[in-house]
Amino acid sequence: MLRDLQIPSLPFIGCAAYRRAVLTPVLVTALTGLAAGLTLIVAIGSQNAFVLRSGLARHHVGPVVAVCAISDAVLISAGVAGIGTIVTRAPVVLDVVRWGGVVFLTAYAALSFRRAWRGGEVLDGSAAPGGAAGPLSAALLTAVALTWLNPHVYLDTVLLLGSLANGSEDRWAFAVGAVVASLVWFTGLGYGARLASPLFARPRAWQVLDVLIGVTMLLIAVKLARG
Repeated sequence: MLRDLQIPSLPFIGCAAYRRAVLTPVLVTALTGLAAGLTLIVAIGSQNAFVLRSGLARHHVGPVVAVCAISDAVLISAGVAGIGTIVTRAPVVLDVVRWGGVVFLTAYAALSFRRAWRGGEVLDGSAAPGGAAGPLSAALLTAVALTWLNPHVYLDTVLLLGSLANGSEDRWAFAVGAVVASLVWFTGLGYGARLASPLFARPRAWQVLDVLIGVTMLLIAVKLARG
């Protein structure tokens, strides 16, 4: 009698076949976008340096991370939607952004060197205006400027990731993976920086960090100026 018992058909029966047929290609594409996004984002740069310093100082970490992640999401979506073609056809826009970035990065490098020269900062101290420990408005404006005044953002995030996404099986799955990569990286960098708190309980460590940040900003400014 048991062999004659009929088991009713349930909606989730066959879900493994569904995953193999539908979800796996989407997941693979999303993971590809995740890997591509991390490859471009995880690098020494002005934006990452600022997020790191914000995390170490424990000032405005959430808003700074949010600005960087949301900005990346907008840029990635624009690239996937095909906005990158406008950038390639209007090189004068990149030139304006490039020189604006040169001026801003140079000024920020000068602020970093001034903080290093003055010294005396500790983990619960305050930084100069425009730094990670300044007012929230200054931190947000700095994060916005470091993101949007960098022409490499448009070349890497909009053009390169956009091209890779449009060449994949599912461009929006690729975009989701890249956006997740940005969110994971900036969240980890901002909130994970506190693990180095014991080291930055000493003023000398802050001076070294500010010198390194200043040099990084200045090198990027020189690179942008040289085209």
